Amino acid sequence: QVQLVESGGGPVHAGGSLRLSCVASGRSFSSYAMAWFRQAPGKEREFVAVVNSGDGSTYYADSVKGRFTISRTNAKNTVYLQMNSLKPEDTAVYYCAARIFGGWATRLSDYHYWGQGTQVTVSS
Repeated sequence: QVQLVESGGGPVHAGGSLRLSCVASGRSFSSYAMAWFRQAPGKEREFVAVVNSGDGSTYYADSVKGRFTISRTNAKNTVYLQMNSLKPEDTAVYYCAARIFGGWATRLSDYHYWGQGTQVTVSS
């Protein structure tokens, strides 16, 4: 069992920045692909970004490319999402997810463990 705990959400004005963190339990964090998803009110949960195990390669949704950066620190069992130039349409609950085998992916169904989410609210 892997537990994921997100933090760092909150209110921010458009154009501002936030950094989300997600701490994972367990001893095999370095072997997991780690991703961020988000869910806005009335919408489906969607992929935001992923960082692979091993080479640490990353992949982003087009809507956040160039503004968000995903990274990981394996020694701290932590994955981050640095969000810059935030827009009102980035308002959502942000979820951390772990894929314990199979490499990185963008579908919700490919991930095995989820955090409880952290709210990000961007005002105009």
